[in-house]
Amino acid sequence: MIFRRKPDSEKSVSEKTVLDKLATITMPDGRDIVAAGMVEGVHLSKDVAIISLTVPAEQAQAMEPLRAVAEKSVSQLPGIAKASVILTAERKAGSATPRPAAPAGARPAQAGQGAPKPKAGVPGIKSIIAVASGKGGVGKSTTSVNLALALASLGKRVGILDADVYGPSLPRMLGVTGKPTARGRTLSPMEGYGLKVMSMGFLVEEETPMIWRGPMVISALTQMLREVEWGDLDILVVDMPPGTGDAQLTMAQQVPLAGAVIVSTPQDIALIDARKGIAMFKRVEVPILGIIENMSTFICPHCGERSDIFGHGGAREEAAKDGVAFLGEVPLHIDIRTNSDGGTPVTVSNPNGPHAAVYREIAAKVLEAMETAAEAGPEIVFE
Repeated sequence: MIFRRKPDSEKSVSEKTVLDKLATITMPDGRDIVAAGMVEGVHLSKDVAIISLTVPAEQAQAMEPLRAVAEKSVSQLPGIAKASVILTAERKAGSATPRPAAPAGARPAQAGQGAPKPKAGVPGIKSIIAVASGKGGVGKSTTSVNLALALASLGKRVGILDADVYGPSLPRMLGVTGKPTARGRTLSPMEGYGLKVMSMGFLVEEETPMIWRGPMVISALTQMLREVEWGDLDILVVDMPPGTGDAQLTMAQQVPLAGAVIVSTPQDIALIDARKGIAMFKRVEVPILGIIENMSTFICPHCGERSDIFGHGGAREEAAKDGVAFLGEVPLHIDIRTNSDGGTPVTVSNPNGPHAAVYREIAAKVLEAMETAAEAGPEIVFE
């Protein structure tokens, strides 16, 4: 990703201007990349340009010089301060052969006996965990931030990746502003309360909608994960987007996840979707570290009366039903909400308070579950 400061006098560039510039870049066969149909999408946000080029999967490496030329050319346009060109692999129809399900009771395949290729790890990161939910609105991002900070308070070196490209919220929740610096194609992560942080929210304006197709989202996630100088981390927490779509599946299949934490509220409608999230991770052989019941109960700050607004105990029952760990209950409390909105998470704004204690207890259980899962975890290779 290339950064260049835009003079105040320059105006925002149009999509046509970007496409015209890309049309000056030719392939070895003489065709320009626009006429060849390589340009899958152009996303403009004021002075930021993100372009997706579709190439055959087997030619991705050979196309890297062309990608670099395209990125440099667009970055030099008047009105462009930051440009990123990403390659999305195009697979031929029928090229992917689904792996048949193993017979009941079968032992996992060993290396050299048809086992899947080991997933490439991220240098410097010991463990990666996903915080996921089957649906939005259950407080997953708030949970991710406070869990990451609680892990850090237990002595771990922690980073957090905002994988929700469509609705990045970590910059606001951690009170971090500004733009990451770049060295070549490598970004330096931002920092907040001792956490290394990366989010699409640092690269585009907060109000800008991300109108992207799946391949562009997947490429952006891959870049934010593998082209960031994370340094030495014990744990990278990935705040996953809600649902069980392309982004979740790609992360689960291509990244050596140490496990997944599922967040749900207690009511049945949320648990139905949480169940889907659990099933997805199990299907791609990612350990379930446990379930967190968020907004578990409400205690009136004035009279002390308890109200189970969304019900209570549903996530605990679901955990028992699915045979996974129950990590704990986080109450519905105004302090958790207001501190998250204000960029001062409750685990740092009131580290000795009852809510921070809840997150620390959950973090300790997550560490214990990670140790258990690591005993039978997949092989990880570093490229």
